[in-house]
Amino acid sequence: MDKNTAEKLYKAFYMKVFSYVMTLAKDRSDAEEITQETFFRAISTEKSFRGDSDSFTWLCAIAKNIFIDEKRRGARLEDEPGEEVPDTNKGIEEVLTDRDQSLRIHSILHNMEEPYKEVFQLRVFGELSFTEIGSIFGKTETWARVTYHRARLKIKERMEEQ
Repeated sequence: MDKNTAEKLYKAFYMKVFSYVMTLAKDRSDAEEITQETFFRAISTEKSFRGDSDSFTWLCAIAKNIFIDEKRRGARLEDEPGEEVPDTNKGIEEVLTDRDQSLRIHSILHNMEEPYKEVFQLRVFGELSFTEIGSIFGKTETWARVTYHRARLKIKERMEEQ
């Protein structure tokens, strides 16, 4: 898309697209980011607008897809376990209990079947992302997430049995 056409498109539709995105995002800064990304993608794509639909409709479709991608990305980040701040005020009894519990978890892990064992270890000890774990196994990120969460459930179940 040439610079002149891009400017016309931006000036003509920025506020309309921004208003549309505001109805989706309900947050001004998110709406601004998504709107900017929408115009960036529209202007910088190799394939230009084909004219099958209205320019505004085309831009709104791009904006909606970006919004959905952002929501998915946000949901994945919320699913990630947060970092726990270690409690430095623990008594000796609590430290020994934690060590005992840690030993039990390692014992359960040692006897756990594959791929749960390796996926859990790569995630917790190797600190790899689900995408990286999936690629190691030649599987998807979703597969890695599901396998990791199943491993966690197995560990919890076995700890409750003991």
